[in-house]
Parts: sequence; structure tokens; C-alpha cells
Amino acid sequence: MASFGTAVVHHRFPQRWLYVSLAMLLCASHSLGASPERAVSFVNDIVPVLTKAGCNAGVCHAKAGGGQNGFQLSLLGFEPKEDYDSVVKEGRGRRVFPAAPEQSLLLMKASGQTPHGGGVRLTPDSDGYQLLHEWITQGAAYGDGSEPELESVEVQPERGMVPRGGEQQLAATATYSDGSVRDVTSLALYESNAEAMADVSEDGLVHVHEIPGKVAVMVRYQGKVAVFTAAVPLGAIVESLPEAKNFVDEHVFANLKDIGIPPSSLCDDATFVRRVSLDIAGRLPTQAEAAAFLESTDVDKRDELIETLLRSPGYADFFANKWTSLLKNRRDDASDITSNFAFHAWIRDSLLANVPYDQFVRELLAATGTVIGNPPVAWYKRVKDPKQQLEDVAQLFLGVRMQCAQCHHHPFERWSQDDYYSLSAFFTQVGRKPTGVRGEDLIFHKRGMATAKNVKTGESLVPVALGDDVGEIAPDEDPRLRLADWMSSPENPFFAKAVVNRYWKHFFKRGLIEPEDDIRDTNPPTNPELLASLEQHFINSGFDLKELVRVMTRSHAYQLSAMPSEYNLVDRQNYSRYYPRRMQAEVLLDAIDDISGAKTTFANLPPGTRAIALPDNSYNKASAFLQVFGRPNSASVCECERVQSSSLAQSLHLLNSAEMKSKLAANDGRAAAMVATDMTIEAKVTELYLAAFSREPRTEELQTAVQYLNEPLLDAEGNPIDETEAARQNFQDLIWALINTKEFLFNH
Repeated sequence: MASFGTAVVHHRFPQRWLYVSLAMLLCASHSLGASPERAVSFVNDIVPVLTKAGCNAGVCHAKAGGGQNGFQLSLLGFEPKEDYDSVVKEGRGRRVFPAAPEQSLLLMKASGQTPHGGGVRLTPDSDGYQLLHEWITQGAAYGDGSEPELESVEVQPERGMVPRGGEQQLAATATYSDGSVRDVTSLALYESNAEAMADVSEDGLVHVHEIPGKVAVMVRYQGKVAVFTAAVPLGAIVESLPEAKNFVDEHVFANLKDIGIPPSSLCDDATFVRRVSLDIAGRLPTQAEAAAFLESTDVDKRDELIETLLRSPGYADFFANKWTSLLKNRRDDASDITSNFAFHAWIRDSLLANVPYDQFVRELLAATGTVIGNPPVAWYKRVKDPKQQLEDVAQLFLGVRMQCAQCHHHPFERWSQDDYYSLSAFFTQVGRKPTGVRGEDLIFHKRGMATAKNVKTGESLVPVALGDDVGEIAPDEDPRLRLADWMSSPENPFFAKAVVNRYWKHFFKRGLIEPEDDIRDTNPPTNPELLASLEQHFINSGFDLKELVRVMTRSHAYQLSAMPSEYNLVDRQNYSRYYPRRMQAEVLLDAIDDISGAKTTFANLPPGTRAIALPDNSYNKASAFLQVFGRPNSASVCECERVQSSSLAQSLHLLNSAEMKSKLAANDGRAAAMVATDMTIEAKVTELYLAAFSREPRTEELQTAVQYLNEPLLDAEGNPIDETEAARQNFQDLIWALINTKEFLFNH
């Protein structure tokens, strides 16, 4: 038999309950029903039954605003004392009736003997019903406080290799403070993190579908969670792999070999120069740059190009555009323009100078003064409430979504309301004073003890980081500095991991943890060894963002072709090939300007300013293109605000919008320039292809283009159009056709 950690299950078979049976042998209590020797515990026995039955789900009696039909329970039973009062003391005592337990409204509703909007949740012969019945018979007591507390939940196996179409039975065990262990397989809740890859039944039977890769199943019991991770192999023989240039390749290719997915071959030079220029500098390479790169025989030319791009202003512009949006550099009023420009310039200059990431975050979080003297205080202009500050900081810089914990215990994590408000306490001493500039405040640290009140319990909480005590903070010390110290510590489990995962998604389309800002135990990475190595490398580099870009883009994993093979066509998470993605709105607008030769003008900015260099969201209103193609409005720290999906409006805009027509027909545009030059028509077509695709046209493409360009045009009356005007219109049509190809619109 396979061990717990390496279980392989090919089909459902009679021994599929092996893990359940083994777990039960370890348990101190093997059944759900209460024995005469043990009093039924409301916390340890009844709450799990209500949770499994779905009674305290967010769509049922744990619904915000009073529950369902006057019966309110806490979400997933995180507040058992309140639940006990609701069950036993409210509803005029009709919900439990110890004198005749079977007449209790709780049992009659759940079993469908009395009309119940939620339907039948427990049948009379079920273990859950019998346990509730026994608890009511015993007097429906809450407990005397001597009951053991739940300490942990484990799932067996924790990981395994499961073939496509196979099944794996999970067994969940709960360990209590008195050392006892219970089998809770039938009471635990199960949830797959990728339903397309695997689903799981209510009793923990995982059924794997046909997509290879890694899939995780969250096992939740009361406030504790465990995770089962399954590797789903394709099973193809991986005969050869590209040479590993660095540790990124070692981990990516080792994973592909383990699950049997052969990678695509390395991309050609034309693809690479275009891909890396778009990903690092947010622009197409010029035709001269593309031609020079293709002609070079230097074996290190790819690494040298990466260094050139990292030193270029385009790198700072492109990534400042990314961070400016995430940091909510939003213009809501004309008075915001000073802070918007100053904040954007500070971010761009920090990236250009390669300021260490931990220093960048420290300067932002602990900013004091005015926006003129210290631009990062602009963040506090946009994000004023301590609760919003903690939520943004946690999600953006730690990859932890804390929003749920404001009202109740986080349903997928260990964070409680105390964790939420203790984190907000770091920001409660941020003071503001009006300045002589309308709309601008002076930001300062107010002396005093930093505390935050848990709105539910009324308890005043001192600053505590996520799971870590940062020590006592003196009244004259800015708590934000202590938070920054904790965040940048090499031992911090979130800080480096969050930005590494965010940048991985930027270059590989999909984060190692997805979504990229939802890092938790119940959402494991698809390649944990790779993520850990990237995280450590980033810390060892001194939080060097350019080095992070360098190590990713130098890897052969990044340089794989986007062309799938018969084996890796369905792969979406193992990086067996480059995953194409549509250019971002700003990048696409600049690319269209580059190939058409037109220039988009923006208010209050110098002529020639590129869309990736726009300082804030206000320019979206004046640009139909940026709106249609989904440039974010800087209202959220989530990258999901940026629209990357296709739409009919986008297609129509590219096909026949007035903006596109004016760019193509510009008197100083590329079409007009093509007509005015003395180059051969073949050379002109080659220049266009280098500008659009960073490659020369193929033979059939060149023949088709030349044939079209040489065709005479006739007016409405059938007379030949002037030769120069006809050539100009033909070049406009050719450029328009190139722009509307997927090869142009996508980074591949």
C-alpha cells in the first residue's frame, strides 16, 4: 500500500475508506452519536452538525442583517455563545424542548416535519439528528467549561498523485486540548480550489477531472482548516528539457517532468525581443531595434537586451503605471492634480533608481509632512480610514485579504476580528492638519497610545501584526515604523512572497498563487518549491525589484514558445509554454501610435507623452480607447480592476472608430511617410512587419502585401484615383489589417 503522503488512487474501489478506517483507529471517539458516558457539548458536537447541515452558512441563518426568518446564527459557528442563545433562549424557547425532544422546532424544521424554507437538512435516522436529539434530551446545556478545545484539524493524505479520472477519499481528524482525537470526516466541509480540475463530495471523496496540474481541497472543521494537494499527471514521457539557466528553470522543469507535461521549445529571437520589450518596458521594439537584435550573433544578446530594458525610462514608466493604479493615485477633483503628479513622479523615480522594495514601502507607510515636501503622503490623502488603510496594506503588500474579518472570523483563514482591529491600530495615530493648499493636508504622527476598538466586543486593542507581537510601542513612537520593520523582516511569511507572486503573474500571466493577492494556507501555490526559492532570492538580493525581473526573464521557462504541443495544450498552471495575453490598454494605445505614426495628446502633459506614462486615472475620461480597453480607475488595490477580457466594443473600436481612422490617415503618419520615401515596396512592407511583429514578413505575406499595394484604386465613377493618394490609402489599409491581427494585439 502507498503511504499517507504518496497515495495513488486510480479508481473507486472497496478499500477507498482505508484512510477513514485508519483515522478512526486513532480516534478517541469513533462515532457522532453521544454515549451515556459523555455529555454532548454544544461547542464541540452541536455547532459542527449545524455547520455541516448548512444552517450557519452566509445564505441561510448566518445571513447578514438578522439571519433567516428571525433565526440568527454566526457565520460557520465562529460565535458559539451567541448561537447557543439563539437556539435555546430565543424563539420563546420553542426551538428546543427537553421534555419531548422530537417536538423541538430545531429538529422538526431540519427534518422537514414542519415547513422549512431550507428544505430537509437532517433525516431522523442520521447521526446529526440523533446527536441533536441526545443533546436536547440531556437538557440542551452549553457546557460547564471543562470541555476540551479544538486545537487542530488534519487531513489524510495531505498530498498525493491522483490520475485523471481517478478518485481519492480523504479522512479528517480533529485534535483537542486534552489529547483526544476524533474522526470528523463526515462533519468537515470540503471545497476544491479549482472545480474544473476536481470536485469533492460532502463526505470527502475527491473526483479528479481531465486537466493535469495541481489542485487543492480545503478541509474545514469549526475554526480550523487543513489542505489536501493532489498532483494530477498528464503521464506523457518528457524525453528532453531545455537547459536550466537558473533555479527558476530547475523548479519549473522538475515539476513538468514529475507530472509528465513536455514543455514547448524555446521561442525564436523575433518573439523574444517583442515579448520582453512589452513585458519590461511596456512598448514595442522599434523596427531598428528588432532588426539589430535579429542580426546579432552574440550568444548573450537576450541577457543584454534585458539589462538595456531595465536601464531604460520605459521600465520606470511601465511599472510606475502599475503601482500608481494599485496605490489609488486617483483624481477626484481639480485640486488633486498637484498630489497626483508628485506621487506618480516619486513612484517612477524610485523605480528608476531601483530603490529597495522594503525601503519603498517604508517611505510610503511612514510618510509624514506635505505632498510637496514628501510625495508619498499622497497615499494618505486617498486612503483616510484606518480600516481601509489596513485592508489595502494587507492585500497589496502582504497578499492577505482581511475584509471579511471586520465583521466575523475569516471563513477561509485564521484571522479573527481581533486580528483585524489590532492591525488597524497601527494607523490610528495618523494625524491631519489643513494646509494653505486646498485639498492638501499635513500628515503627522499624533503622540499617544495607539489602540483600536473591536466594534463587536468593545475591547481596546494595541497594534499587533498578523500572528506576531511587535512589542510595546511608546506613545512618542510612530507605530507605522514598527509595522514596516515587521513587514521587511526576512522571517515575515507574507511580504516578499506577495510581491514575488505579483511579479510572477506579470511575466507569466498566472500567479503561482492565484489570485495573486489571496495568499493563505487554504490556497496553496502550484509550485511551492519555486515560490519559496524566488522569495528567498528576493530577500537575499536586498529586495531588489530589478533583480527579481532579471531572474524571471532570463529563465528559459519565460522564453518558451507560446505554441502548444498536443501534450501541453490544456495546461494552464504549470508554465509548460508561454501563455499569450492581450496587451494592456495603455500599451496597446502606444503600440498603435507607434505603427501608425500618430500621436495621442493628453491634457496638461508634454506632447509625445506615452499612455503608459500617464500619472493618474483622470485621462480615462477623455480617452474612449482607454475606457473601452479597460484601463483601471485606481479605485481598488486589486489588479482585477484592470479589464483584460475581449469585448465587441473593443473589436468595433479597432475596426471603424473615428479615432482609428484619424490615426491611420494622419498627414504626418506612417502611411504618408511610406508614400514619400524612395524605398522599394518590398522594403516598406518589411519595415511595417518589423514595427508590428519584430520580424520580417514570410514569403507569402510579402507577396500578398505587395500585390495589394500595387492594385490601382478607382473612385465612385470608375476612374483611377491619383497614384500617390491610392498608395497612401493602400498603406493605411495594410497598417489597419496588421493592427487587427491577434499577433499584434497579443503579447505572445
